[in-house]
Amino acid sequence: MHRAKLICLATTIGLAACGGPATTEQARNDGTPPGELPAGTASNMVPEVSPPGATAQLRTAEGAMAGTARVSQMGDGLEIRLAVENLPSGEHGVHVHMVGKCDAPTFETAGGHWNPADTRHGLENPQGQHAGDMPNLAVGEDGRGSLTYSLKGGTLAQLMDSDGAAFVVHAGRDDQKTDPAGDSGARIACGVFETGPQDMAR
Repeated sequence: MHRAKLICLATTIGLAACGGPATTEQARNDGTPPGELPAGTASNMVPEVSPPGATAQLRTAEGAMAGTARVSQMGDGLEIRLAVENLPSGEHGVHVHMVGKCDAPTFETAGGHWNPADTRHGLENPQGQHAGDMPNLAVGEDGRGSLTYSLKGGTLAQLMDSDGAAFVVHAGRDDQKTDPAGDSGARIACGVFETGPQDMAR
């Protein structure tokens, strides 16, 4: 009886001794200090860093929300991502303007097109184009439209200078060659660019 108990006790101690070092060795072999998760787990993932940029919340002359324009520094250039709503269907001239001010109803306080190189207006103008010039925006019957475009020339630091910058939507299409705004008509929506994290996800 006593012999059987001794054998059983020895077996139990042996199993514990075998299991303990194996578990410890396994923890050491993965290179992770005790109490820490291995690299690549959710708690160790580095969040994605958005590129530097600024966002303009567009509003109509009546104050209705009209969408967003997001400008991001992408390498040596600037990318504009535009998404609009509640606008008349058809083609509209859209431009980055040189002053960060949008006083309704005319939005003339936004000044002219952003033009640090002092060039002519229009993507089809042989004498160059404003840095704030863009292709026309197509708006559907539902009042929505989107456009992504890389601006030609200029940096985010130049854009966000002491008087800021704005984004303007015009009533008509831009002919891409007539100074100063492509004969695109009245300004129907405007938004002031403000710096911050990338928030134009829609």
